[in-house]
Amino acid sequence: MGRDEYERRMVRAGRAAAEAGLAGLIVTPGPDLVWLCGYRPTAVTERLTALVIEPGRAPRLLVPVLERPDAERAAGAGALTVAGWTDGADPYVELGKWLAPQGRYGVSDGMWALHLLGLQRSVPGGGYAALTEVLPMLRAVKDAYEVERLAAAGAAADAAYQDVLGVRFAGRRECDVAGDLARLLTEHGHSQVDFTVVGSGPNGANPHHEAGERVIQDGDMVVLDFGGLKDGYGSDISRTVHVGEPGAEERTVHEVVREAQQAAFEAVRPGIACQDVDRVARRVIKSAGYGEYFIHRTGHGIGVTTHEPPYLVEGEHLPLVPGMCFSIEPGIYLPGRFGVRIEDIVVCTERGGRRLNVTGRELAVVA
Repeated sequence: MGRDEYERRMVRAGRAAAEAGLAGLIVTPGPDLVWLCGYRPTAVTERLTALVIEPGRAPRLLVPVLERPDAERAAGAGALTVAGWTDGADPYVELGKWLAPQGRYGVSDGMWALHLLGLQRSVPGGGYAALTEVLPMLRAVKDAYEVERLAAAGAAADAAYQDVLGVRFAGRRECDVAGDLARLLTEHGHSQVDFTVVGSGPNGANPHHEAGERVIQDGDMVVLDFGGLKDGYGSDISRTVHVGEPGAEERTVHEVVREAQQAAFEAVRPGIACQDVDRVARRVIKSAGYGEYFIHRTGHGIGVTTHEPPYLVEGEHLPLVPGMCFSIEPGIYLPGRFGVRIEDIVVCTERGGRRLNVTGRELAVVA
């Protein structure tokens, strides 16, 4: 992606800041900085790096002087001014010179307390608020380039799932299968593996179970939830498999989750509130008698991180708009017994939903 696209993003961010009543944005290393200007420091240390975006002004990036050459090579560097500060100087005073003395700024969620406290000391009249509070939708609506990057990441995760169906489950530890998933994601182009949940038998009733030493047994349900980053964009997929032939109740629970996931997908359209997609999935599960066992939201946004706005959850009135990308992942978790989750990444289009994961959602049988 070139300079012009980064420039458009920074202009849009400045405009959004003004509309939110902010003097501007202060962005430190993390996903927002990469998304806005393409700069990812090779190491994040106590030395301050900060991008300042203010409406109607050219964006400016303050970096440690020893890192300035790297910053000037960032893909979006041509659309901003890069300035360096030297060891021994107070970087918060230097940054404060750029800020409105009484201005309220949106700051990166992950800004170190060290940096925020330094800013408050150097600009005592200023105010600061987390970006997800004041501009939660900054990265939520994806352009065509981003959607296709997410689609490519989803296709790679699909391929990893298809491959893992051929490995041995019974008699191996959860962490062994998790290792298979990590290897397969990498083989299919992921540069970063963020999570590989393998929840077998009763462990599957914990939605975020960390794959451990439990030996998978014949007759186990196994929840698989895995993803990471490919070319800078996230994947996140969940499927539930069974070791050997499943019993009637296991088939029933899986079918209820599949129907809930399908119903929520079919509800996706521009203008529907995020909470209403959640309600559709929840209604299917509740009417089947498992409502109390669906214990998390229906979905979360995804982009340059695997969890970001929008969130498909009760109380979120934000309407879907074309370009929003998010998971749809209802589940049922029966304590001490087993769990089922089915998850796809979906993008809202003018005509409804488009799945970015297309591999089968049936209950697969593994050895």
